[in-house]
Amino acid sequence: MDKDFRELSEQRSHSGIVGELVGFMKHNKKWWLTPIILMLLLLGALIVIGGTGAAPFIYTLF
Repeated sequence: MDKDFRELSEQRSHSGIVGELVGFMKHNKKWWLTPIILMLLLLGALIVIGGTGAAPFIYTLF
């Protein structure tokens, strides 16, 4: 049993968290998660940029 697990783990590519997420969405047909993840990333980027010198330019958008 250990040998099978080791072989399976060696066959998988080491693509990082983004590759793992895309692989999960492909395998489980969870493509509806894509817009949710993109919006969360966009919101996170706005929060980070809001704490910098670019904040006055972002606030004028809203």
